[in-house]
Amino acid sequence: MSIAKKRGLGKGLSALLNDDRPAGAAGSDDRAIVGDPSRRLLPVSFLERNPDQPRTRFDTVAIEELTASVKEKGVLQPILVREIGEDRYQIVAGERRWRAAQKAGIHDVPVVVRDLSDTEVLELGLIENIQREDLTPIEEAKAFKRLMQEFGHTQEVLSDIVGKSRSHVANLLRLLTLPVTVQILVDDGKLTMGHARALIGVKNAEIIAQEIIAKGLSVRQTEALAAEDKGNKPRTIAAARARRSANKDADTIALEKDLSAAIGMKVSIDHQGEGGDIVIKYASLEELDDLCGKLGVCGL
Repeated sequence: MSIAKKRGLGKGLSALLNDDRPAGAAGSDDRAIVGDPSRRLLPVSFLERNPDQPRTRFDTVAIEELTASVKEKGVLQPILVREIGEDRYQIVAGERRWRAAQKAGIHDVPVVVRDLSDTEVLELGLIENIQREDLTPIEEAKAFKRLMQEFGHTQEVLSDIVGKSRSHVANLLRLLTLPVTVQILVDDGKLTMGHARALIGVKNAEIIAQEIIAKGLSVRQTEALAAEDKGNKPRTIAAARARRSANKDADTIALEKDLSAAIGMKVSIDHQGEGGDIVIKYASLEELDDLCGKLGVCGL
């Protein structure tokens, strides 16, 4: 049975921390706090990060803000650890607090020591990070995938454990079908999850991704590009218009206006390589007949 089922991690870390009081309120060494052998103050140098930590990026600004808070108030929530050797403790949850404590010059931090297996540590670390909601969509998707592959969780079980909808879990997992280069752009914050979802299953996803960034395209415009790449018509008229407008420069737009003014009808120009299309819209048969006259051809 998984740790999630045994210890109720769907409700957060409180089931393991049993923490209903301020941490770090007593003691200054590594002895048990207030008679509880699991609660201690340990030197930050005794703690080590978990190499299987699912979070690969730490926001610099967020760490600086947490550091300022730690300097003023200390570490208010204990760090969950397990003992791995003499004066060696591996962080299970709370690496950001540990990093901030080091930057703040704090020598001792409050911890809760638990006897956890490698499997339990991995599962707990994945779930804790997902629940914090500050992973990138790709990091979260990879965490979901590991929970399914290594612990046999279904999408439905995962949605219950982490408090997310099943559709959210499914949509994130689909992001992992994107090319790695596109996943990196999502990780870097250059593409939103909405952009990324529109590119799923698109043959030229990498090329379109670069176009999105270069032109600052919206999700709707991205959907239109993706639909065209798949050989389908854009999903909506609005999306088609957005696609055309996104590719038009100022000279083309000005020419459209001049032609429209000259013939009294709306003109649209769509460049396609060296050539392209000119579309003239008429509102009635009388307007069409008038256009034929201006062009010197027989009318209706």
